[in-house]
Amino acid sequence: MSREQRARVDAMMRQGRHEGPATVEEMRAGFRALMAGMKVPEGLRTTPAELGGRPALRVEPEAGPRAGTILYFHGGAWVFGSPETALSLTGHLVAKTGFGAYSLDYRLAPEHPFPAAIEDGVNAYRALLDGGEDPAGIVFAGDSAGGGLSVTACLAARDAGLPLPAGILAFSAGLDATRSGESMDGKAGADPVFTRADFDRTSALYLAGADPRQPLLSPAVHADLSGFPPMLLQVGTNELLLDDSTRLAVRAREAGVDVVLDVTAEAPHVFQALVGELDEAEEALDRAALFLTQRIRPRDTRVGG
Repeated sequence: MSREQRARVDAMMRQGRHEGPATVEEMRAGFRALMAGMKVPEGLRTTPAELGGRPALRVEPEAGPRAGTILYFHGGAWVFGSPETALSLTGHLVAKTGFGAYSLDYRLAPEHPFPAAIEDGVNAYRALLDGGEDPAGIVFAGDSAGGGLSVTACLAARDAGLPLPAGILAFSAGLDATRSGESMDGKAGADPVFTRADFDRTSALYLAGADPRQPLLSPAVHADLSGFPPMLLQVGTNELLLDDSTRLAVRAREAGVDVVLDVTAEAPHVFQALVGELDEAEEALDRAALFLTQRIRPRDTRVGG
């Protein structure tokens, strides 16, 4: 990552900040506009779908997918975003692995606060299982709030007695609604995307009065990760949410879970979406794709399966 790339991306991200309190609709429109500029690879087929009672976007290679499924949860602070805004990330994972993905249009706050998104994630996963998919062929993945949802949906699925997916891939995940990580203040000047006030606003909309000190809201602080599948946590050092990932990695290791904490220096929040702007974005996606191909092993592709 060149000095010029870092400076250009930092300036671009800071330019996108909204001055003063924004309405929910302004936040949603601004995020759509930002993500519309992200590069989507060629050679993909996207079709509307339904999964667990919610709309979803099916993303797959034009030539057809290999066996296995990425269940993707988009970012957007629980308040904005959609499968379309995450298409750059989902598309690159599909293009690099050959797997098909379902990107879930889970319910958003403030219209649908906690735990609606988690319920939708579990229902989507249950629908895949009920449709005959092997859990060993499914990985949960997501960015930002969706990265957090990949973890909390797995917690809820485990507690509901469902077999767990083969792995979890999380980009810059939001994993602590208590906002108690040191990076929340220590990275305030370095983060070009968010301020603590931003998180206070969207968290209040999502929590709707719920106590943040519980596993499904703050897994980096309060979750028991026993029995969890392997995880890859990617995060940049220039983001307030850095310690969400570093602390979850510690909890995972202490619970005996295979975990890779992949930290990229001087990279901003969800830098993987910046293909063409940051060299590290492509490199991080390559590492993510390797993780997916190592983890997704449905029965019909495993030796002796």
